[in-house]
This record gives sequence, C-alpha cells and structure tokens, in this order.
Amino acid sequence: MDSVIFNTHDVVLLMTAYQCILYAILLLALSRGHMPQNLFLALFLLSHAAIPLDILINFGAEFRAVALEASPNLFYIFGFAYWIEGPLLLWYTRSVVYRNYRPRSWELLYLLPFCAYVIYEIVFYYTLSSDSKLALQQGYELTLAPKYMNYVTFFRELIRLSFGIACVLEIRRYRARIRDSFSDIQAMDFKWLNLLVDGFLVLRIIAIVVASMILASIHFGLTLDFSSVGLTANYLAFLLVSVLIFFSLRHSSVVGAVDESLIKHSPSDKAPFNDDDIERLLRYMNTERPYLQHSLTIDQLACSLDMPQKTLSAMINRHFGRNFFEFINSYRITTAKELLQAPDKQSMNVLDILYEAGFNSKATFNTLFKKTVGVTPSEYRKRQMS
Repeated sequence: MDSVIFNTHDVVLLMTAYQCILYAILLLALSRGHMPQNLFLALFLLSHAAIPLDILINFGAEFRAVALEASPNLFYIFGFAYWIEGPLLLWYTRSVVYRNYRPRSWELLYLLPFCAYVIYEIVFYYTLSSDSKLALQQGYELTLAPKYMNYVTFFRELIRLSFGIACVLEIRRYRARIRDSFSDIQAMDFKWLNLLVDGFLVLRIIAIVVASMILASIHFGLTLDFSSVGLTANYLAFLLVSVLIFFSLRHSSVVGAVDESLIKHSPSDKAPFNDDDIERLLRYMNTERPYLQHSLTIDQLACSLDMPQKTLSAMINRHFGRNFFEFINSYRITTAKELLQAPDKQSMNVLDILYEAGFNSKATFNTLFKKTVGVTPSEYRKRQMS
C-alpha cells in the first residue's frame, strides 16, 4: 500500500510556494520597462516561496521523514528567506514610489541579519558530518531544541515586522506628500500596493503571536495551541498570494513615482529662490498655460522653467502658500470660470469645459470648484447667465 506523503496542510504550503515561483517568473518575463520594480518583487516572491518549503521540511507531518531520507542538508537551507524578504519588500515599495530608485550602500546593512544567519548555519550545521546532521534531525523536537533558538525566532519575527511597518510608513509618507508633485491624483491606484504591504504585515503580526506562544509554552509552561495559529497563518498566506495574483490581472498598481528628495524633505525647507524666479513662474503660467495639460507634474514644470524641483516646490509652498496640486488647479478653476461665463461657450457642457480647463476627472473638478467658488459649476453658470 502506498504511503501518503502530503496531507491537506502540506498541499497548501506547496501551492503557496508554487504560486509565488510562478508569479515571480511571469514578472521577470513581462518586465516592460519596469525591471527594478519587477526584480525586487520577483525576488521577494521567491524568498516567500522558500518559507512554506522550510516549514514543510522542518514540520511537515510526513514530508520531514522523506526530506531526511533524501538529505539532511535540506534542513535550514530555505531558512534564509525569513531574513531577506523584509528588505526586499521595502526595496520594492521604495522602487514603486521613488523615481529611478536604487538601494544606497548604507541600505545593504539591512542584509546583516541574513548574513549572520548564513554564517551561523554554515559554522554550526553544514560543517558537521552527514551522520551528525542525520542524528541531530532524527532526535529533533521543538520542545527539546536549545532555548536560545526560540528567542532567535522571536527576534527574527520582530525584524520582519519592523520592515513591514517601514513599508507602511513609506507609503503613508508618499501619499501625504503626493500633492506636492502631481496636479492630477485621481487616476492613482494604491489598492494593489496596499494589499501587498498590509497583507504581509498581518502575516508577520501572526508570526509574532506564534513565536510568543512558543516562548510562553516552552519557557513558562503555559498550555497554548500555537500549532493551530501557525496553520491559520499558512492558509492566510496561500489566500493572500492567490488574491494578489488575481488582483494583479484585473487591476494595475498606478502610482506616480517622484523624486525621493521631494518626499524626504519638506517643501518649506529653505531652498533658495528670488523675485525673478517668481516672476518667471507667473509669466510662464500666464503665457504658456501648462496647467491645461491634465497630467502635468512638478518635474515637468521645473524642466520647462529650467529650475530645480526643490526650488520650485519651496517657492510654491512658501510664496503662494499652496502645494503643487492646489497651485495648478487654481489656474484650472479660473479658466473653467471664464469658460462657464463666456457667451460663445454656452453650447459646451460642463464635461467639455472641465477637459478644456485641464481637468481629467469630473469628481475632482466638481469638488475643487465648489470648494473654491462656493457653488457647483452648473449653478455658477446659471448665476452668470441670469
């Protein structure tokens, strides 16, 4: 009679790894000019694929024996993933929100825990003889393992959690400052990026809970069912990866990358500008009317003015008391008011007028118009014509 190698829990782990690997291959095959982003995401997915394999080899109901029979070197070889997936996800997040992002040399310090893990496993496990490794694994029990390893596991999960929190903060910082760089933010879609970052943050919180329960059970004698919580996390990971793949097929993550310095430094910083810069900006706005381009960004305007972005951003913020979004759309609102009251434009509907004024979203136009003028565009036109 054939023996069963995999149970349902093991199949879920295998499917999670399979989906991550397949998704990573597709990302690398379909880069389409987004190679840095796709490379970071693909490496993150590959590292996450190694985690269920590590769980399967070390804790699988039947597969542990199969892996042990194949080679004791299989143990711990996939454990590197726990230490490297955090930096990879953070680098991916930064590559999405920052233009031409490349990890700086000091960011390689993020890899120190990974390097320490590799060195530790080489010195204390892989240098052992095959017989010693085999004996170690045959007699392994979680409750009998060196107690310090449980603290290392807890520390590992804290590191993973800290990188997840860093990703969330990076996105929040970007969204808080997005109006300093773009005149149209309606089309930007953060759903997929938020799902990715928040989803894995939840998984890491659960991992902290499991590590805490193991410590409490082994070191303090509490009776806690950490196995069930761990299994729940495995199923949630499978569900999350499935949803991410499905979501990516139906929605694209449209996030406008910006110069990192505009996010890291406030536009109110003392970047130098003078009256000539202000006059040049006002003259260009009135003569060239760049605000009629609905996708206008601050770097495009700065390039046209041959002016550093930080200088332009600081000038708009400090002299005009507005961010870039408000500054550009104030011109669009003024243009829309002129069109709405112009006798020769009465055949145009409000939708035509908002497009001609430089807007690209009816919702944004109506919201800003009523906030600025006090009435809706239609009511404004009626009042001007009465």
